[in-house]
Amino acid sequence: MTATLIFDPLLPVLLIAVLGGLLAAGLALAIWRGLSGWAFRALAGLVILGALMGPVYQQEDRAPLSDIVMIVEDESASQGLADRAAMTASAADTLEARLEARDNTEVRRIRVPDAPDNGGTQMMTELAQAMAEEPQGRIAGVILLSDGRLHDADRAPPLPAPMHLLHTGRAGDWDRRLRIENAPAFAILGEEVRMTLTITDEGAGPPGVTSVPLDISVDGDEPRRFEVALGQTIDLPLILPHGGRNVLQFTTPAAEGELTDRNNTALVQINGVRDRLSVLLVSGQPHPGTRTWRNLLKSDSSVDLVHFTILRPPEKQDGVPVRELSLIAFPTRELFLEKVDDFDLIIFDRYRRRGILPSIYLDNIRQYVENGGAVLFAAGPDFAGAESIYRGPFEQIVPARPTARVVEEGYRPRVSDLGRRHPVTAGLQAEGAEAGDWGRWMRQIEVSQTSGDVVMSGVGDRPLLLLDRVGEGRVALLASDHAWLWGRGFEGGGPQLELLRRLAHWMMKEPELEEEALWAEATGQQMRVIRRSLDDRVGALSITTPSGEVIEREMTEVSPGRFELVYDGPEIGLYRLENDDQNAVIGLGPAAPVEFEQTIASAEALQPLISGTNGGVRALADGVPGIREVRTGRPAAGRGWIGITPRDAYETRSVSQMPLLPAWLTLLLVSGLILSGWLREGRR
Repeated sequence: MTATLIFDPLLPVLLIAVLGGLLAAGLALAIWRGLSGWAFRALAGLVILGALMGPVYQQEDRAPLSDIVMIVEDESASQGLADRAAMTASAADTLEARLEARDNTEVRRIRVPDAPDNGGTQMMTELAQAMAEEPQGRIAGVILLSDGRLHDADRAPPLPAPMHLLHTGRAGDWDRRLRIENAPAFAILGEEVRMTLTITDEGAGPPGVTSVPLDISVDGDEPRRFEVALGQTIDLPLILPHGGRNVLQFTTPAAEGELTDRNNTALVQINGVRDRLSVLLVSGQPHPGTRTWRNLLKSDSSVDLVHFTILRPPEKQDGVPVRELSLIAFPTRELFLEKVDDFDLIIFDRYRRRGILPSIYLDNIRQYVENGGAVLFAAGPDFAGAESIYRGPFEQIVPARPTARVVEEGYRPRVSDLGRRHPVTAGLQAEGAEAGDWGRWMRQIEVSQTSGDVVMSGVGDRPLLLLDRVGEGRVALLASDHAWLWGRGFEGGGPQLELLRRLAHWMMKEPELEEEALWAEATGQQMRVIRRSLDDRVGALSITTPSGEVIEREMTEVSPGRFELVYDGPEIGLYRLENDDQNAVIGLGPAAPVEFEQTIASAEALQPLISGTNGGVRALADGVPGIREVRTGRPAAGRGWIGITPRDAYETRSVSQMPLLPAWLTLLLVSGLILSGWLREGRR
């Protein structure tokens, strides 16, 4: 039982104070006038004031509550280094046993794993959530078992008791770290991109080391080794080897004695993009499609277009001197001999041989294709005639031979069975769609296929669009000059822009438009592996993890020619993918996991919080400290010990109250005292 005196005023305290002042003034007047009963009147006034204050005698039946001590165990990745995990678990068990052996003490153990999405150690967030579930008045102390490397110090909750850090570091710990500071997500092909790299030793590193080896690998190929200065910022100039995703791996070999080699490697994934597409459009006989080609190419700001067109054929005799036709001569030799390799794509639109471009120019373009260039032939009636561009050097690279027949009738282009699997035309026409989905074309040049793939067909299932590989280059033949009808919206039009965009990207060897290709897209620790193939079936996918484990999985065909697999990677690092004769690499996880950015134990981030609660920092390597009780506001740590603050919390089971001046007693006392004062003054 606990007894206390409490007050429950019947009037505002300020009003009671005013009444007390009036009482004091009246007593002063009575004393001044010599009234002999002033003492009784004063006592009566005090009884009235006391009754107005409502004094109550209260008794409580209290049950004491135990103190709560929170032990926070850091189980993040950096705590898995050396013997930190075992040290933490052993210390937590020892502290729990010592605390539970004390009277009136409970223990709450809070385990803090790695936060998702490379969030690091969210220790204060976990502590705040645990404290929100407990009465603040019972928390007697917080003990952190960690390396001190947390990433949410700004989320620390208000602490009603001492906080202590028992860190898992040792005096001889050291670690070598490789850090990439500015890795761009995109880079322009052919242009130099610069990356900043630093390799540093942290902690008690080996003395006398001034340089370390650095291995650089692109897309999992054999790495090249360089010797770089330790502790200095290195500026690396790089030129991406190809378009699409380039996976760069930077590694410095693990040194004997360092804590971990997890931060000795950094993965950087950069997408290579083309700055501008250089296109040469060679037009022959003017027709409505010429303007369509020109407008289409000029509408794209990323295209540099050079348009070579024949406005005055040699057979035209109008008496105008050649020197008066233009101010400057068209640089034909420069374009077709000297700078033809500078173009990404050459388009021949209804061009026929008239002696304007000599055979040596055309043969040079043939060599350009065989060496890796790209040529698109948009054929018209001229392609079927005696002056066809096919007859000459181009016969070796064009995938179809003209039969000299021109079909003049309406038809609707269709994607062939092979075209439904080919990335250039896959998805342009839905599976099972009717021929009426697209507008009609009115002319087709009959050709006989000699090589390549027919991805679109026209009249009587004749080849309409053929694609072929010649040497290192690509060739496309569109056996009609009526594609412009789609651009004009004739009978609903068709996917002209998308078709030509895919054609251009395929001819420029974009990885996602290769017929046989393997690549992956990463989201966190999950990858979606995509396999393109013209075959109906593909073999099992082989996945090699960063640790060297080989896993095989079957892929599922999600659409014609496209196979996919979703795989959750168990590790952070570089994964190698292999399917049939296709290979790819992909990096999962961050370039440098935040848990391994700093691995040397330190109390720097927690020191302000610990000092604010009079707590202390101790190394577990020196042993588990003892536990003492300290009063609030006193230092809570010393040599070999840490302190907790008893909170003396209790639970009130019952409360009884008894008024000290009930109304009847107040009336009796006041009446008696006033009567006594009146009688005293009456005797006088």
